[in-house]
Amino acid sequence: MSATTVVVPAYNEAGRIGTTVTELPDEHSVLVVDDGSTDATVSEARSAGATVVEQPHNKGYIAALKRGFREASTDIIVTFDADGEHRPADIKKLVQPIAADKLDLVLGARSTIPRPSERLLNKLTQLRHDVHDSGTGLRALRRSLAVELALDTACTCGTFVLEAAARGARIGEVPVETRSVQKPRGIAWKHGAQFFHVLRYLLFSQRA
Repeated sequence: MSATTVVVPAYNEAGRIGTTVTELPDEHSVLVVDDGSTDATVSEARSAGATVVEQPHNKGYIAALKRGFREASTDIIVTFDADGEHRPADIKKLVQPIAADKLDLVLGARSTIPRPSERLLNKLTQLRHDVHDSGTGLRALRRSLAVELALDTACTCGTFVLEAAARGARIGEVPVETRSVQKPRGIAWKHGAQFFHVLRYLLFSQRA
């Protein structure tokens, strides 16, 4: 298996982050990017064995991802949500096509996309690229691609895939199952702004 870093953006995930880190496969490096948490996220992640880098204040999910991409030193990176929704056993399925030099970005496609706004963004993305779940938080990609991504949008829904495609990445996906987590879901107001970012990519981005 190629050397892989699992990048875990985390904001106020005390009570969950320790279990998430502990469950990740031992053969991978685990890098938790703490996004200015005000609880015990940092100490719990370190106690569980993760390397932790800290943002100076809460800068958002995309900034945490980009920090993780810069800090990782392995050829392959996996992005993994801190709340335990993903199954660590699925990581191997995502990494294999990249290690075999068949793909550059592999998405962990959920069977159900929970938010209607996310489903709309996904439908728009499918006008350009045929993927089932463009907003998943579980992805594997080459570090060389990761550090090139501008990710200059409100969130990653749709545009992560569209930007990677515009840069010539070979993209695929594998089905994954999510686990139920006890965590409130707020209204994703950022999806309103993201709608216009997705349109921008559809109308103006060209394959590199």
